[in-house]
Amino acid sequence: MIDNRELLQECIDHGVIRLARPETLQRTPPPLPPDFDFQKVEGMLIGLAIGDALGTPTEGMTPARRQSLYGEIRDFLPSGHPMGPVGSGTDDTQLSFWTIEQLLEDGGLVPARLGQRFCAEPIVGIGNAVSQFVRRFRDQKLPWQLSGTDSLGNGALMRIAPVLIPYLQSPHDSMYADAALNTMLTHNAFGNIAACVAFVDLLWRLLAMRDSPEPAWWIDTFCSYAEDIEGDETRYKVTRREASPYEGPLASYTSQVCRAAYEERRPALDACEAWGSGAYLMETLPSVLYILAMHGHDPETAIVRAVNDTKDNDTIAAIVGCAVGALHGLAGLPERWVRNLSGRIHAGGDAEVFRLVFRTKQVFWLKHRPR
Repeated sequence: MIDNRELLQECIDHGVIRLARPETLQRTPPPLPPDFDFQKVEGMLIGLAIGDALGTPTEGMTPARRQSLYGEIRDFLPSGHPMGPVGSGTDDTQLSFWTIEQLLEDGGLVPARLGQRFCAEPIVGIGNAVSQFVRRFRDQKLPWQLSGTDSLGNGALMRIAPVLIPYLQSPHDSMYADAALNTMLTHNAFGNIAACVAFVDLLWRLLAMRDSPEPAWWIDTFCSYAEDIEGDETRYKVTRREASPYEGPLASYTSQVCRAAYEERRPALDACEAWGSGAYLMETLPSVLYILAMHGHDPETAIVRAVNDTKDNDTIAAIVGCAVGALHGLAGLPERWVRNLSGRIHAGGDAEVFRLVFRTKQVFWLKHRPR
C-alpha cells in the first residue's frame, strides 16, 4: 500500500487540486467483515466491463432510437469498435483495467505512472477530458498535477473503482486521497472529485453488505458525502431545455432531482429523459443513482435499464454494473453475460479482464491474508 496523504496535501498547499473540503477525506473505511468473499470484488470489476460491453454498440443513441432499431437490449450486440467482437467494451473498460495493471505493477497508486499508462496506447472512444490530458501530459510535457482539465465529464467516475483494491486487507484513509488524486489526473473539477470520492466510499460500503439496502439509501449515502466534499460554492448549470433551471453544486442537484423522482416512483426511462442521460455528470449521476435506487436489488434489471433507458449508456451501465456487482458479487450477475464477455483491454487479446481480476486476487487479497 502506498500512502498518498502527503502527496494530496502538497497538491492542496500548492492550490493545484480543486478540493473544497479536504478534511472530509480524513476518515478510515471500516474493515470488511470477517466472512468477506473476494467474489464481490470480482463482481464489481466484471460488472463494470459487462455494462460497458452491453452499452457500447448503441452508445449515444436516444432510448427511442435504440428501441426502434433493436427493441430491448438484454444481451451483447456486435461492438462496432476496433477493440473487437461481441462482448467488447471501450474506454470505460480499458482505463479501469489499465489502472489495475498499474496498481499491480506499482503496489498502489502512483499518479505520474498511471498518467504515463493512459498515454501509452490508443484509447477506444476517448473522451474530451482524457484527450486533453494526453495532449498536455504526453505532448506538451506538463506535470501530471497540471494536466487535468476542469471538466464535469464522466470519464473519471467510470474508471475510479479500482483505487479501493489496495486497501482490501488494510483499510486506510489514503484510499480517499487516492480517489481524489486519480480523478484530478484528468478531471480536476470540484464536483468531479467529490463524486469520485463519494462513489469509492459507496462501493466500499456495498462490498461489506450482505443484503440489498433500502432504495433511498443509494441517494442519501452518496449525496450526503459528496455534498460534504464539494461544498456549496460550485455553480454548475443545467442547460437541458426539458429540465428545470438550476445553478449550484452537483451533489445538491443530484439529491434534489433523484428524491423528487423517487417520491413519484417514476420509471427510469421517464426520469432519465427529464434530466438527461449524457456524459455530463449533472446527467450521469442522477441517472446512475436513480436506476440503483429503483433496481439495485436486481442486478440484471439495473444493468438492462441503464443500457436501454439512457443516452451515454455504455458508461452509465458500466457504473451501475460496478455498483450492483460490488453488492451482489460475481455470482449475482447473469452467467451468460460473464461467459460471453470478450474481456479485451488491448486490440487482439481476449479474456484480459479475467486474468487481471485473478492477479488482483493473488496480489491484493490472498498474498496478505493471515494464515
